[in-house]
Amino acid sequence: MTPVAVVTDTTSYLPRELADKEGIHQVSLYVGWQDHPQREIELDNFDAFYERLRTDPDLPTTSQPSIGDFLAVWEPLLQDGHDIVSIHLAGGISGTCESARQAHGLLAERGLGERVEVIDGETACGGLGMVLLAAAAAARGGAEKDAVAARAREARKALRIWFCVDTLEYLQRGGRVGKAQAWLGGTLRIKPILSLEYEITPVERVRTAKRAFERMVQYAQELHDSGADRWVVQHIQAIEQAERLMDRCREIFDSEPLFVSEVGPVIGTYTGPGLLGVGALPNSLFS
Repeated sequence: MTPVAVVTDTTSYLPRELADKEGIHQVSLYVGWQDHPQREIELDNFDAFYERLRTDPDLPTTSQPSIGDFLAVWEPLLQDGHDIVSIHLAGGISGTCESARQAHGLLAERGLGERVEVIDGETACGGLGMVLLAAAAAARGGAEKDAVAARAREARKALRIWFCVDTLEYLQRGGRVGKAQAWLGGTLRIKPILSLEYEITPVERVRTAKRAFERMVQYAQELHDSGADRWVVQHIQAIEQAERLMDRCREIFDSEPLFVSEVGPVIGTYTGPGLLGVGALPNSLFS
């Protein structure tokens, strides 16, 4: 039986030690100001980035991995005898998955295409992280490539995740506002609650941060009541709110989170500081 390696990009923001433990390999996106892009995977501390994001009139630029970046991760795995399931950031907000498909096309020309499957995760951040952990569980259990890919798609179909942001300003400036565009006709002084269904999708808008937080807690309760019992929390420069949400989720789910982490610069460029997110999946997807 051929072992399967799970590959992704850096926009799940899985804690590094968890990704390593689960054998999840990462291809880095790039982010930076004034034509000085850095590999996101090399940025360990996000505080300086977000401080500049708050004050700099110019947004940083982000870019997808190159075809060569994908091959640099995939080829050693293939040489070591692994098949690959490569699961990536939603194509509605990034060209990352398309770049992966182009890299796959080069492998296909060399007769290796059947050993790699590229999947558009149609999500990002904690949602992508949960899909990856479900796929990694299947791979660890000895599933072959098609079964690992099927587990990833099953997890994505079951996934439910919300996030709230302080303002739509960053999504608007960065051109990633998606279906929430209709909300821009009014004031930016709302607390948008959003989801990601291939592209940014509006869920609800509320007037205060307190109300947004309580809606996130109510959503966690809805997730639990629907049978989703493995949960995650993510944030950007909002550790106190994240800790409060974790406390409430521990009460709701009666368990510890799959992971908690801060969302990094590539996604943070477009959401801004203050993001808070919660999501969950059924435990059966991780066995």
